[in-house]
Amino acid sequence: MKFYLSSYKIGNEEQKLIDITKNGNKKVAYINNALDFATDLERKNKSDAMDVSDLKKIGFTVDILDLKKYFRNTEGLQEKLNKYDVIWVRGGNTFVLAQAMRLSGFDKIIKKYYKDKKNILYGGYSAGVCILGPTLKGIHLVDDPDQKPYGERYHQTFWDGLHILEYAIAPHYKSEHPESEDIDKAIEYMVNNKIPFRVLKDGEVIIIE
Repeated sequence: MKFYLSSYKIGNEEQKLIDITKNGNKKVAYINNALDFATDLERKNKSDAMDVSDLKKIGFTVDILDLKKYFRNTEGLQEKLNKYDVIWVRGGNTFVLAQAMRLSGFDKIIKKYYKDKKNILYGGYSAGVCILGPTLKGIHLVDDPDQKPYGERYHQTFWDGLHILEYAIAPHYKSEHPESEDIDKAIEYMVNNKIPFRVLKDGEVIIIE
């Protein structure tokens, strides 16, 4: 399993992303559930369309995969995901993304892919990469942990990440991004609470092959 973990959008390693997926089917499952809390749907759809366009420009075929359609249908989701060479998870609210992953069983599927060393690439940015670490503590100073777009009765706030990475990721570090100041607070929290982390400036990418 490979990882292409960007701070924002595709970042500055576009050619590397092309290279490490050259032997696959170039089909991308684009997961946008981190924005399920958004009320400005026109803005959300425009943002998704820009992401999809960026991926298509470098040779990918992109399908938007809505995890809400697979809540309590993990088997169906796994069957769907098996058709793709790349899973791309966009930014938004990391806690909302955690809820969608838990309710659909995506969390179990991606952990199994990782354990089995499946030939697939997990890529994404911001919330999409923050979710891979051991904890979402610290990120709560950037993203609202109380956003519950799927209803209060189904779950509590999930504070665990996917535990695929042994460290948290702090994106938008010292960048021209509206969340950069809050990321400084998140980093201070992680330092004080001895949470291992790596920072990413916008444009920077962590690549794991």
